[in-house]
Amino acid sequence: MLFKKFAMKAVPLALAGLLLSSQPAAAILQKGDPAPPIKLTTTIGQQITLNNYKGYVLVMDFFATWCIPCKEAIPHLNSLRAKYGKQGLQVLGVSVDEGSDRDVKNFIAERKVSYPVAIAGEDLQTEYGLRSIPTLFVINKKGIVVERFQGFSDQTARGLEETVKRLLAE
Repeated sequence: MLFKKFAMKAVPLALAGLLLSSQPAAAILQKGDPAPPIKLTTTIGQQITLNNYKGYVLVMDFFATWCIPCKEAIPHLNSLRAKYGKQGLQVLGVSVDEGSDRDVKNFIAERKVSYPVAIAGEDLQTEYGLRSIPTLFVINKKGIVVERFQGFSDQTARGLEETVKRLLAE
């Protein structure tokens, strides 16, 4: 009898929990996974897909204009692009800011961002399993995620550059 009372209360609660959590949990994108497709428009109106980067090493930087470590990563990304761009490195900034793209455009100008920047919708953030910013994905010439860096520090900068150099040499 006690079990029946428990079941009468627990089953509806469990069903309600399942219904409320019907959104699929986003898996975190792992090393070795194919990069999920992207279809973005940069802040200057250029259409971007992963096909644009076939044969290149791509660093995708998910950032926000209000994020301090994101701001600290930009000079390093500009430097990497300048140093390795002719060898096949591409950098794509992907803003997760909500609101006006005017704020993102102003941020790009103020920070002298030298690479294309687009604004990501929630779907893309979910597909890439974004949990924090900045998150940088390094994608090889074949479209495979080789590395994922979360946050930004001197150690991240060194690891990012080492990964880029290794992939460009392949």
